[in-house]
Amino acid sequence: MCLGIPMQIVSTDGIAGRATDGTRTHLIDLSLTGPLIPGTWVLTFLGAAREVLDAEEARRIAAALDGLAALMAGGGLGDAFADLEAREPTLPPHLEAARAAGKSLA
Repeated sequence: MCLGIPMQIVSTDGIAGRATDGTRTHLIDLSLTGPLIPGTWVLTFLGAAREVLDAEEARRIAAALDGLAALMAGGGLGDAFADLEAREPTLPPHLEAARAAGKSLA
């Protein structure tokens, strides 16, 4: 399984960038996002930035990853998924339309 890690761009040089996860700085590939300015948050997979994030989304993802790490170490989740617990589950629009039309998979 591959996890996306939120990182903040520190510097760039063409399609290469340096980004921090808060503890370490990593060299990342920016081919899929294009040029970015320092301070931009990205979601990285295996050393490549795949998506630009806003700061709040990056914070939520980092909190969820921290919660999972705590759980794996024998602790609890705390409020790592508070944004999900505070709302009802939602379906993607195409599945919600099918559900509303009474369709289901057998």
